[in-house]
Amino acid sequence: MAKDPVRVLVTGAAGQIGYALVPMIARGVMLGPDQPVILHMLDIEPAAEALTGVRMELVDAAFPLLRDVVATTDVTVACKGVNIAVMVGGFPRKEGMERKDVMSKNVSIYKAQASALEKQAAPDCKVLVVANPANTNALILKEFAPSIPEKNITCLTRLDHNRALGQLSERLKIHVSEVKNVIIWGNHSSTQYPDVNHATVTPANGEEKPVRSVVADDNWLNTEFITRVQQRGAAIIKARKLSSALSAASAACDHIRDWVVGTPKGTWVSMGVYSDGSYGIQPGVIYSYPVTCDKGQWSIVQGLKIDDFSRQKMDATAKELVEEKTLAYSCLN
Repeated sequence: MAKDPVRVLVTGAAGQIGYALVPMIARGVMLGPDQPVILHMLDIEPAAEALTGVRMELVDAAFPLLRDVVATTDVTVACKGVNIAVMVGGFPRKEGMERKDVMSKNVSIYKAQASALEKQAAPDCKVLVVANPANTNALILKEFAPSIPEKNITCLTRLDHNRALGQLSERLKIHVSEVKNVIIWGNHSSTQYPDVNHATVTPANGEEKPVRSVVADDNWLNTEFITRVQQRGAAIIKARKLSSALSAASAACDHIRDWVVGTPKGTWVSMGVYSDGSYGIQPGVIYSYPVTCDKGQWSIVQGLKIDDFSRQKMDATAKELVEEKTLAYSCLN
């Protein structure tokens, strides 16, 4: 029996990430090869013509799963009845701008979009915030959309998680599918902590082994590996003269797919979620944790051993998130 279509909102849809993301959703990468979708695309008024062009291309691509496309600059229209919201639109930091100026712009954007989602979205709407500062934008959205369950508001750290897997696979000269269970702790920023202490490698027809023992270079894992994952976005900007788009769009699809469909048995992923105090992290911030997903719900992986090195890194990124929260709330006054 044919499934009912799922309504998926993408904000900032005429931008780089949006342009990479919407065809992936229309092709079934996010929700599966048998799930019809209705795409809701939102962008700002100056991008209205470009947004129309994206809609034209979606029509021209004749995607079998794409049932309809809503392209609008009206946030109320965009949010109506959506089941999944991928919040890509935000105000980027420009040269000479203070951090508080950027935060202030994004607080006002996410406050308005939260209000529209609160009033218009489906009651079980799942929200993924991609635009930076992603963790704090998600927190603001949560504050101003109180009827959306807090477990339904997340931010993207899957890109960092995938970057960590990619770096390990390149170092070990193995396929990325043979590495699993890295963790991104904390903020989607340069303070994030990519942790390999619980990660494993399973070569084709081989036995599962800890990443640390296979890499056999703790100095690299504790220094260059961490820095490389933390700074990967900046390295891509330097190479492309543009920020990550394709990889961010792919990670957004991975995040939603695993959340909706479930994670494979024995595998966890990283998601920015509302802290409940797990691992000694202050409740009330959106913090990246290792999670498993089942039946549309995520659960934080519990009971992992945390060494002193990790504790220091996890606390440092939590401290930054508390500072961001304070800064964001000061912009509301």
